[in-house]
Amino acid sequence: MGTIEETVEWWKAIVESMNDGVLVIDRAGVVKIINPEYTRITGVTPDIIGKPLISYRPGAKLPETLASGESQVGVYRKTHDREYVVDMAPIFVEGEIVGAVSVCKSLNEVQLLTRELEKQRQKVKELQEQISALHKVRYTFEDIITNDAKMEELISVAKKTAATDLPILIKGESGTGKELFAQAVHHASLGSGKPFIAVNCSAIPSELIENELFGHSEGAFPGASEKGKAGLFEMADGGTLFLDEISDLSIDVQAKLLRVLQEGAIRRIGEAVERKVNVRIVASTHRDLHQFIAKDLFREDLLYRLNAVVLKIPPLRERKADIPFIAESVLKGYEVDREVMTFLTKYDWPGNIRELRNVLDFAMCMANENEQIVIDHLPDIMQKQHRLYEEETKVFPLYEAVEAAERTVLESALQSSGTTVEERQEIANTLGISLATLYNKMKKYNIR
Repeated sequence: MGTIEETVEWWKAIVESMNDGVLVIDRAGVVKIINPEYTRITGVTPDIIGKPLISYRPGAKLPETLASGESQVGVYRKTHDREYVVDMAPIFVEGEIVGAVSVCKSLNEVQLLTRELEKQRQKVKELQEQISALHKVRYTFEDIITNDAKMEELISVAKKTAATDLPILIKGESGTGKELFAQAVHHASLGSGKPFIAVNCSAIPSELIENELFGHSEGAFPGASEKGKAGLFEMADGGTLFLDEISDLSIDVQAKLLRVLQEGAIRRIGEAVERKVNVRIVASTHRDLHQFIAKDLFREDLLYRLNAVVLKIPPLRERKADIPFIAESVLKGYEVDREVMTFLTKYDWPGNIRELRNVLDFAMCMANENEQIVIDHLPDIMQKQHRLYEEETKVFPLYEAVEAAERTVLESALQSSGTTVEERQEIANTLGISLATLYNKMKKYNIR
């Protein structure tokens, strides 16, 4: 068998095994190939091979394609009780039309595939809705409780910038409510119906964070998903990506983040193609980024990109007037003892609102329903702090205060001297008292 004949036989074998019906005519319109699937779908048998198609089927459309050189797609056909859809195309060899091919599929099969495709589309839609529901925000600007003028001004700025697509940098100590502000901004933004995805940059190892943010292509590295994986930027498309503690990103990842901010596109690990994303970046930090820049730990150009809008949340100790309002909001249905409220407003709250809420939640657990919350309901560490405050502010009778001061002075003087009579006389002279008075006071205060 010659090479050409061998090639033809191979092509015939391929066509015979296809799941779609195939009919081929040559330039003269003579049928050259009909595969079994074509016979099953249309009822046309191989008997017409070697005969002009038009003589057997006067209404056939394939000769039109042969004559015009133009393809026809999705043509509905019916032969007796058989319905099917046909795609037709001319066959070119070195720029010359040498025939035409018809590929058909049963209408029932097309309808089944269409219904299956619609089912899959519905599943995708439901999954997208579920993902969006998982990434919906819990907080709005209405949830930010304050009576502080600086906080109200900050909220006003945040509301105005929420409607833009500008990146936002939120600064503040741990527990001040940076994510609450980020969620509120998203809720008030044009992309509020799209996902809000938060990622704690300090909680993900540096070798994994790039994969989480940008995703990877098929087989990009050992253990990578065979189908590839979308990163958080793609998942947040149309919405907001909140990068909590952005200062913990490595310099390499910072460079890629800068490119996203500049180009609006990401590139998965192991992939050359860029993917467009429309994501609003909100970042936060409790660190001084300028100090990080000085230490070559943060990119200066990235900071300039991020701080188009800067929201600096004051710590709770600088807005203590808010503490009663926050406590009232958390302790709904509970009465608070005046002594407790005085202590809460006096304490400096190094953990800010998060620490305050934890203490109040603990107090509610310890108190019975509708019982007044008292000092004993607070955590042990808070009770100890309360006792320290009491000691600091306790008022003693004058004689006790005098005696306490006198004892302290005597102990300090005697600690640095010897025990001989001459040395004790020297101390008495320094204190402006007699030696006998010195010994009497040592006995009174049990100082040896």
